[in-house]
Amino acid sequence: MKRFWIVAGWVGTFIAIAILVALSAPRDIGIAIDKVVQLVFAIAALVVYARARDRWMTAAMISLSVGLSAWIWGQQIMGVQLPSSTIAPIGFTMVPVLCLAAVIAKAQKRRSDDLLPNYRSRTVLVLDGLIVIGSLFVLTWVSALESLTRAWATEGPGFATVIAHPAAYLVLLVAIVVMSWTHQAVRQWPMLFVALAGIAQSSSGWVFAFYIAKGNTAIPAAADIGFMLCPAFFLLSALAPVRNLEPTPGRMRTADLLHLLVPYLPLAITGLFVSWNTATGGRLNPVEIYVGLLVVCLVIVRQLLTMMDNVRLMDQLRVSREELRHEATHDPLTGVANRSLFRERLERALAVRDRTKPLILLFIDVDGFKAVNDNNGHAEGDMVLRNVAARLENNVRPEDTVARLGGDEFGVLIDGGDADEIGARLLDALGHPHEVLGRVHRVHASIGVAQRFSYDPKITADDVLGAADAAMYTAKRLGKGTVVVHGSPLPEMT
Repeated sequence: MKRFWIVAGWVGTFIAIAILVALSAPRDIGIAIDKVVQLVFAIAALVVYARARDRWMTAAMISLSVGLSAWIWGQQIMGVQLPSSTIAPIGFTMVPVLCLAAVIAKAQKRRSDDLLPNYRSRTVLVLDGLIVIGSLFVLTWVSALESLTRAWATEGPGFATVIAHPAAYLVLLVAIVVMSWTHQAVRQWPMLFVALAGIAQSSSGWVFAFYIAKGNTAIPAAADIGFMLCPAFFLLSALAPVRNLEPTPGRMRTADLLHLLVPYLPLAITGLFVSWNTATGGRLNPVEIYVGLLVVCLVIVRQLLTMMDNVRLMDQLRVSREELRHEATHDPLTGVANRSLFRERLERALAVRDRTKPLILLFIDVDGFKAVNDNNGHAEGDMVLRNVAARLENNVRPEDTVARLGGDEFGVLIDGGDADEIGARLLDALGHPHEVLGRVHRVHASIGVAQRFSYDPKITADDVLGAADAAMYTAKRLGKGTVVVHGSPLPEMT
């Protein structure tokens, strides 16, 4: 990159000196220097692009070189009068067309981090381009295009090529700006210099067309400054390195900012220009009015589509947040609550001060699950666990909480009810055989129950879980497949 900027500095210095010499020299000598410098840079860009095997840009530089050569031959040697109907204007007009083909070809090389717009986003891109083109049309029509069009009607095909040349560069510029939003390959240094070349060439092209429309055949040397800069920018575009610019987190990318400004900036400039023109006594003709109204309508349609996209994106964001929250609080295998959510709900239930119903916590350990895993594999073991979770959920109320606490351990939190009846119901549900992949598995459960009948700030979630866990181990010690309520006369293991 550093070497490129050194080369760019030398090119800039050379072209600045050449422009100063061309402007200060006698007119014939200045024009000769001007055209020769343009041709040298165009051929240099042609060579670099040809070595890089960039077919479209190579073709564009061939067209530019041919156009310049024909121009030098026709104007400097043969003395053909302006506007010229020779091959030169055709060659100049084909340059932006071929460059546009190069931009489209680069846009086909999508990167993984490029946006992949849906049909609506592609519609917005097309609207952006139409808005920019329409705004530029109104701007140029108000300023100069109307008089140029009248000259076109009187001068015929020769003058048509004079207008087509800078207009084609405007279309190229719009395409580069709009496509840089969604294509990393277009959002690079080479395309920036292609855009600068288009700006330079189009600027001088409109000035040139204006003088021709006025009937001037001796164009001032200063009008050629953009023409001289254009091939130099093309050379820099051929030499410019391609960088992978990753977006900085938390900051708006330049492409995002361009996307926001693309349809509105040229429209605002055009509006200010039209306002100034009418304020100083100018009058709008039907072309300006109808095209202006069309552009405003396109902006409204574009804004409506953008608002629809925003609503859709907000809905997707809400769904994504809900999915992330569900994944963070639920067991990925069984779909029931995980230990974190279970503990959160237990703490919330323990904090209820005016409790009128008992808070019941059941700690469930699946007996015989290890044998299923060891003998038939984890896949069948996972299916058994899913069956256990489903049976637990089907035998409690929707407002109760079923959670997988880890491995083959489950927890159930119920607000109100009879602990013995609930434990017996769950024990019976889990005792039925599980049919998985054509095989029948019989597993049972040991259930420990802890209850709280009133608010006690000294009792924590760990205390209640510990009590239920101790009761569960007592159930295991008593022979498995039983229910033990903490605090009952049965001996507990602590």
